Amino acid sequence: MMRSPSAIRRAALALFAAILLVPTSALADRVRDLGAFQGVRTNQLTGYGVVVGLAGTGDDNLEYITQAMRGVSGRLGVQLPQGIAPGLKNAAAVLITADLPAFAKPGQRIDVTVSTIGKAKSLRGGALIMSPLYGADGQIYAMAQGNLAVGGLGITGKDGSQLTVNVPTVGRIAEGASVERAVATGFDSQETLRWNLFTADFLTASRVRDAINVRFPGSATVEDGITLAMRLPPSTDARATMMASIEMIEVTPAETAARVIVNSRTGTVVINSAVRLSPAAISHGRLVVRIDEKPQVSQPAPLSRGQTVITPSSQITVEEPQAHVALFKPGASLSSLVDALNKLGVTPSDLVAILEALKQAGALRAEMEVI
Repeated sequence: MMRSPSAIRRAALALFAAILLVPTSALADRVRDLGAFQGVRTNQLTGYGVVVGLAGTGDDNLEYITQAMRGVSGRLGVQLPQGIAPGLKNAAAVLITADLPAFAKPGQRIDVTVSTIGKAKSLRGGALIMSPLYGADGQIYAMAQGNLAVGGLGITGKDGSQLTVNVPTVGRIAEGASVERAVATGFDSQETLRWNLFTADFLTASRVRDAINVRFPGSATVEDGITLAMRLPPSTDARATMMASIEMIEVTPAETAARVIVNSRTGTVVINSAVRLSPAAISHGRLVVRIDEKPQVSQPAPLSRGQTVITPSSQITVEEPQAHVALFKPGASLSSLVDALNKLGVTPSDLVAILEALKQAGALRAEMEVI
């Protein structure tokens, strides 16, 4: 028996709707997406160096670049005479930044970013001389050197005209630094390893603890709203295996706190799904006042020796479109609020005013944050 195309289409839509209604773990997040183990993180490195080989776009005779070049030449066995300031249009003083990954070992390579700090116009074609990179403790953790890749371009004409594409004063060296010192993470020595949520929440922390204890009974305890203490086996191999299993456990996080974010500079308003409204009615209207000036010119009759006179004439028009009233029932959700505001036809600035009025009236159950 052949079915009609319409019957097949209805059956397919019913099946699709049934699939959408089946509960899934789409709302569940992995533990690794909710937080991270304490100490297992990147560390910032910074350094000061000199880029050479520029095509006349360097810092010229600035004092700090002259001192830097004296230090570089001194390390190479070349002593510059005192009292002589070399023209250094082909060199530039730069700051170097890099991120040292967790568990990075000596000999591994990391990327570095190089940025000018003086009058240099472009780093295109330059090479960074060997420079140490320091951590927050003042110790050297890496050495950087190499040719820069610059995505920007700057051109200056003799008449002073300039053309700049992107940012020519920042460059990058892929794998431009060699790690010289490892950072201790405590992974292989601490009996208890702590895991921190990215966002503090007691309910989410409790759910993560319960999920971990189901897989590894009695191994996790909650210390506060952001930290869990985990007892791990002493063997580093067993510890790494346990941590890998913990990171892949799926947990449904608690619903975020009701919050409205208002960006006063761009007019952007973001309302999360937890926002609720108490019983309230909103009426929003616009008053448009238009003033048109149409001066009248009176010309005297011929040979009357009269003068031309301009008579002001103003026309004022007031328009006030009919305002609609939106009524919210107790516990109205985000979708109800959005639908009502769309019917009122509010702009972003009007929306901010309405939300502030709802907050002052006690009908908006959310925290307003202006950034």
